[in-house]
Parts: sequence; structure tokens; C-alpha cells
Amino acid sequence: MPAGSHAFQVGSIRCTVLSDGYFRYPVSWFFPNADPGELSRELENRHLPHESILSPYTCLLVETGRHVVLVDTGAGVSSSTTGAIVARLEMAGIRPKDVDTVVLTHAHPDHVGGAIDARNPRFPRPAFPNAIYMLSDLEWEFWTAARTDLRALRLPDDMKYEIDCTARRCLTPLRLQVEPVEKEIDIVPGVRAIPAPGHTPGHLAVLLSSDGEQLLNLGDAAVHPLHLEHPEWGNGFDLAPEQAAATRRALLERAVAENMHLMAFHFPFPSVGRVAPRAGGGWEWMPGW
Repeated sequence: MPAGSHAFQVGSIRCTVLSDGYFRYPVSWFFPNADPGELSRELENRHLPHESILSPYTCLLVETGRHVVLVDTGAGVSSSTTGAIVARLEMAGIRPKDVDTVVLTHAHPDHVGGAIDARNPRFPRPAFPNAIYMLSDLEWEFWTAARTDLRALRLPDDMKYEIDCTARRCLTPLRLQVEPVEKEIDIVPGVRAIPAPGHTPGHLAVLLSSDGEQLLNLGDAAVHPLHLEHPEWGNGFDLAPEQAAATRRALLERAVAENMHLMAFHFPFPSVGRVAPRAGGGWEWMPGW
């Protein structure tokens, strides 16, 4: 596979993680409630910069034999470092018209930006013309309401405005192809949507199961491996931080109990691995398949 793609199997299900690029975020946006001294030490120990986090955007292509499913669509052409998802799919032998199901874990810009074809900004169309777009009914209602309350986000006001505008701009052209998810449900055989609220009202995790193997896609329930080691550390993009922390713990406990592999959209590429409990609390991220 070309750089930016990585293929593996979950039982009989073929999976390919696809890089849509990356973006740099201020460290304070990712860890707004972390103790500054402890956070500084953790970054120092990992030889990471203290000012910004280089965050990948990693989508998941799922081929079951009968269905072609894309989990999240990347950020689209919102910056010079993103907008690669269609090219990545085509390198993997998949044309946009081949995708029959798109699962949106939530409606933040880096997950829905690639859901529309923005070559004609006045009349944007779904980027995957034959696909059903699945997202939580709570997510759809929240972002398409007359007013969206983002005051709880620990982010600058201009970023809140951009999040709101992008969600509305991208979801509206999908309205005729959206199928809302109301509860934990099988999307296609072997692919299950799991409510994982807190990051957004209708945030979803996605569970793949085949031949005794499982992969749990966390979406943005954690956006950095430090959120596993310190699950109490929030993320400035979490709309309900306490609920998000409880969801994160529940997903990680389930992953360990059921011996699952994990994927997280913003973790270092190829964004897959396992977790194990740490003696001092939290979980350790172990990258690789």
C-alpha cells in the first residue's frame, strides 16, 4: 500500500486505515484541565513539543465482501495538509461510487469535511453518491437545530464558530441520504455502531467483529495516547467533559475485558493498537496490529 495507508484483517473483514493528513493544535486545546507541571513532564518524557500537538486524521475503510464502509471522511480541503481521502481510497482500489455506507462518528469538521464534494461551493453534493450516511439521531438534531450551544467547549470563540458552520455546511447536502442511528445497532454484518456520548451529544464508536477478532474504533473518545494514561484529562473539544471521561473509561474497560484491538482517529498513524492497564491507573497504549 502507498504511504498513508495500512491494510490488515479483522477475521474475514479487510480493513485499511487511510490518512487524510494532519493538523497542529495548541497543546492547551487537547489538555485544558491537565496539571501544567505534570503535562510538561509527560511531553518532555516523550520528546514532544510543549506548544503544539501534531494530530493525524485517520479514516477507516472496511470491506466485508458484500459492503464497502468508510468510517469518517476526514477534513476535506479545509487546509493545505488535508483533503486526501478520495485519493487514498482510489489508491486502495475504491472509487467514491463504490462506497455503500459512510459512518460519521460525529459532525466535527475533521470527520465530516470530506463527506461532501465541495468543488462547486454553491451547490455541494455528497462525495459518496451511492452511500447511506449514518450518524446518531442526537448528532443530527444537535447540529441542525436553529441554535447550537457550544459554550461548554474549552476553545476560542472563532473555533467554536468554525465547528458550527462546518457541521451545518456539510450535513445539509447529506439530508436525503442520512439514516439516523438511535441506539447500538449493526450497520452491516460485522460492523456495529455503539453510542459513546460526551465528546458530542451523539458521538459513536464503531465495533468490527469477525471470526473471533474485534477492533473498536474509538472515534474521538480519546484524541491522544495521554488521554489513556490520564483518562481524567479532558479534551477542549469535549462538549460534556465528565460524560466524555466516563465514556472513555467504559470503552477502554470493555476493550481490555474482551481482548480487542483499538483504533483512534487522532493517534499516531497507523492509529491502531491495544491497551493494557497501568499499575498507577489508566491504560498504556501499545501501537501495532
